[in-house]
Amino acid sequence: MSLLNSLPENSGIIICGHGSRAKIAEEEFSLLAAGLRARFPSLEVEYGFLEYSSPNIHMALDRLISKGITNIYAVPGMLFSATHAQNDIPSVLTTYMQKNPALTIKYGKELGLHDEMIMAFQHRIMEAVDLTEMPKPGDLYDTMLVVVGRGTSVSQANAEVSKLTRIVAENMGFGWCETVYSGVTFPSVGRGLEMALKLGFKKIVVAPYFLFSGKLIGRIHGYIEKVSADHPGVSFHVADYLRDQSHVINTFVERIEETVSQPAVNDGLMEKFQARLAAGEVTVHHHHAEFQPKEETDLKAHSHGHVHSHGHPHQKEAGHSHSGHGHTHAPYRHIAHPHGPRTMIDENVCCCFMGQFPQAVVDEERALRLASGKSVVDQTPQCKVK
Repeated sequence: MSLLNSLPENSGIIICGHGSRAKIAEEEFSLLAAGLRARFPSLEVEYGFLEYSSPNIHMALDRLISKGITNIYAVPGMLFSATHAQNDIPSVLTTYMQKNPALTIKYGKELGLHDEMIMAFQHRIMEAVDLTEMPKPGDLYDTMLVVVGRGTSVSQANAEVSKLTRIVAENMGFGWCETVYSGVTFPSVGRGLEMALKLGFKKIVVAPYFLFSGKLIGRIHGYIEKVSADHPGVSFHVADYLRDQSHVINTFVERIEETVSQPAVNDGLMEKFQARLAAGEVTVHHHHAEFQPKEETDLKAHSHGHVHSHGHPHQKEAGHSHSGHGHTHAPYRHIAHPHGPRTMIDENVCCCFMGQFPQAVVDEERALRLASGKSVVDQTPQCKVK
């Protein structure tokens, strides 16, 4: 019997996500809470976002309090522990507890490379190649696996994606495997696929390790369509992203149970944040998740247009702050890597990263695009890294 069936009546759950400008990502994130409610009908479960989407985390916490909940278990709805899980969510939860001293919030772990997450990912890959059971040794030796990770400025999170790739490749018996990234690190999806094709495999499975759809998923499919058109002799199979696959819900249940049963430990995400806060390495700041609309029009903008221009300052917040367009990212020291983010210049790169490129790199990439007959759209940075 799950621990969640025996929680006191004043207990509730909140799943904390980042948020997206894509409405479908917001809708699909809500499926996680729906999946937990279906399994535990008597448990109060809410979800909230850091930015872009509604409800934000404060709104979700307000809902729980309005139902008499004073004991809350929060878990990050994120695959790996990067800046948002390490800093941003704990910052919001800490601020909220300070304003509500009668409330207790215990913060759990990210999904990580839990066995259930690996099974969820393998299930999506099996669907992509029309398998109903795990392949036998030799069945996929003629097939290459390319895993697409989000990509962050946190090298440990990037390494976890590479680790996942190796685990799945060995479990399923692929002939070769590579890891590419759609975000800030290297190799980028386009460059990674170009290199993968040089190995000569005629069957390639591209598997995005993402929870939800959104702009990045669309960009990944765009790269695959282009590469596929240029290489008609290669068969590409694209795996679906994870969403609320049953093994994903299983992982959330276990992460919440861990949060309920385990005492606070020094290596927990909240404890690490509190230690950095005490050391002055980060500050609690007013995040968009703390935005409290004063007018009905503000609420509509927050829920639908997601227009944020609060003008609040941020100092020393490691890896994440906000400006007029929503956010800025920590400087990435490999920003000019020949196979990294520079290969995506003028392809909807966040202006935070565009602002990090030396002008010489931007000019060089645009010259290469023009020389190859590609169009160039000037992405003038709207913000600068603080």
